[in-house]
Amino acid sequence: MEGSGNKPPFFDIREERRGSFWRLKDAADARREKRVKRVLAQEGEGLLITLGRVFYLSCCVLFDGLILTELPVSMGKTCWAWIIYFAVLSAVIGVQRHLYGLWFEVDISQIEFEQE
Repeated sequence: MEGSGNKPPFFDIREERRGSFWRLKDAADARREKRVKRVLAQEGEGLLITLGRVFYLSCCVLFDGLILTELPVSMGKTCWAWIIYFAVLSAVIGVQRHLYGLWFEVDISQIEFEQE
C-alpha cells in the first residue's frame, strides 16, 4: 500500500480548530436560546407560581443539605454510610427533578425567534 501512492488523510489543524470553535458556539447558542425562551415563557405566570418555584427549590436544598446529611452522621461517618448517602441522595434528587418538571415546567414550544 505504501508504494501505491495513496497518502493517509491529512488533518489541517486550523480547520479542526475552526470546526471545533463553531460546534462549541452552536451548542452555546442553543443553550442560550432555551434559557431566554424559559425566561420569556415565565413572564406571563402568576406570582404564586414564581414564589412556589423558589420555595420548592429552597426546601429541596435544605432537605438535601441538612436532613439527608444526618444519614452518614448517624451511621458513624463510615465509607458505607457515605455510599448509602450518595445513593439515597441521587434517588431523592431524581424524584425532586421529576416533581419540579410536573409542577413548574414552562412550555417553550410556542416561542420562536426570527432566524437570520
